Amino acid sequence: MSSFQHAGVIGAGAWGTALAQVCARAGLRVTLQARETEVVESIAAHRENTLFLPGVVLETEIAAVADMAGLASCDLILAVAPAQHLRSALKALAPHLRPGVPVVLCAKGVEQGTLKLMTEVAIETLPGAPLAVLSGPSFAGEVARNLPTAVTLACEDEALGRAIAEAIATPTFRPYIAADMIGAEAGGAVKNVLAIACGIVEGKGLGRSAHAALITRGFAELTRLAMALGAKAETVAGLCGLGDLVLTCSSPQSRNMSVGLALGRGMTLQEALAGKLSVAEGVASAPAVRDLAARLGVEMPICQAVAAILAGEAEVDAAIAGLLSRPLKSEV
Repeated sequence: MSSFQHAGVIGAGAWGTALAQVCARAGLRVTLQARETEVVESIAAHRENTLFLPGVVLETEIAAVADMAGLASCDLILAVAPAQHLRSALKALAPHLRPGVPVVLCAKGVEQGTLKLMTEVAIETLPGAPLAVLSGPSFAGEVARNLPTAVTLACEDEALGRAIAEAIATPTFRPYIAADMIGAEAGGAVKNVLAIACGIVEGKGLGRSAHAALITRGFAELTRLAMALGAKAETVAGLCGLGDLVLTCSSPQSRNMSVGLALGRGMTLQEALAGKLSVAEGVASAPAVRDLAARLGVEMPICQAVAAILAGEAEVDAAIAGLLSRPLKSEV
């Protein structure tokens, strides 16, 4: 029997809804908080999130609510609001969060302006709350449809991390436990920016060799930033770093890669984002990652090029030429 019985999920986008499915399949009662009233109504009436995850029948243990007060009885919280909205979501949760209830951070990104990771945002908005980070190679649609997935569950308190992992694990959803929350966060934040770069390479038709080189050199950038933040190299070499990077950079199903594909094919950013309901976190994270790298003195030319393209500071072809004309150097 799990030490947790009632999970609250903040954010009913595709990933939040998929994680609600995971928790329900693991035997937990689930309350899914949604900002959109049509999502609450759709789940209540049809057992389906027709707005963000159409075609997936939701488990009967999932109840949808609009108000954060509906999470007051939960003994485990999964915060799945987009990175740039996490602060406001956690502030809204704070009056309803009981002391000692763990909060698992599932958003991936760096907060614009403050340049803070999601754990730092949570510490400021929910002082004293036990924290964990969930990250890894996981497409929402596949997780929701019960396809095999493995992720990293990082928590500084090993016993708590193990208890959370045991509570949400299912035969097809396998959390691996780690202690390095910074490493888990850094990998998730940077990989979205690199996925846009990989989409551009694909959209420009530059070939599989260029795609492989970009993933590899991008991973080097990700690792440098993570270690500058205090992470361990072995953490980002795992599911939450390399694993997530490979998945997100290898399929047009990735929201971030799909934005890059459109840019590589000549669309503007506005055209690339038009009609998308789900958030492509890399678009918002790119300028924050660039600024954070500059603050820490970390060289990240690929991420800097993506940020420049998104900001309209560089054309796609010029950014690619700039990367290819960099001075030759040692790989290590």
